Amino acid sequence: MKDSTYKLIVTLLVLTIIIGGGVLLYQQLAGSVSLDNQMQGGENTTQNYAPDFSFVDGDGAEHRLSEYRGKPVILNFWASWCGPCKLEMPHFQAAWDTYAEQIQFLMVNVSSGMGDSREKSSKFLTDGNYTFPVFYDDSSEGTIAYGLRGVPMTVFIDAEGYIQNVARGMLSKDQLENAIQSLLSD
Repeated sequence: MKDSTYKLIVTLLVLTIIIGGGVLLYQQLAGSVSLDNQMQGGENTTQNYAPDFSFVDGDGAEHRLSEYRGKPVILNFWASWCGPCKLEMPHFQAAWDTYAEQIQFLMVNVSSGMGDSREKSSKFLTDGNYTFPVFYDDSSEGTIAYGLRGVPMTVFIDAEGYIQNVARGMLSKDQLENAIQSLLSD
């Protein structure tokens, strides 16, 4: 009797863990991310200047975030192995197709610090017919500056260089559109 009770308890515990994990995964994939107006430490992002960092383009030319002041910026950190990143990429492509003249899109692959490579990301981009500008955080400078704990992470920066919103996790099409409208109205 004790052996069957033990097996039942273990089975229920395993089942609870599996269901809990499934619920968390569903929430992540369903776009349950909120734009939190928060960066590290709980500071209000409307008061935070976006940390500057360098990154490179596909040809190896170095760029800095500060080069893009004067135009709103959508800074997205992603990796080709990241399922939620892959799911939100079509939304970013559609947004770039619509807003490329008004907003600078910086799609930054975390190639060095999180186990991705240029080869894998290039194949993913080519296979998906993505045409937005892609950059690489080869030195992990952006990953460190923004306290990146996971991907995707999207930072919405106004034309003056202040962080307006931060989304940690996958954005739905509507969430991205709402954040863009908020960024353009500032």
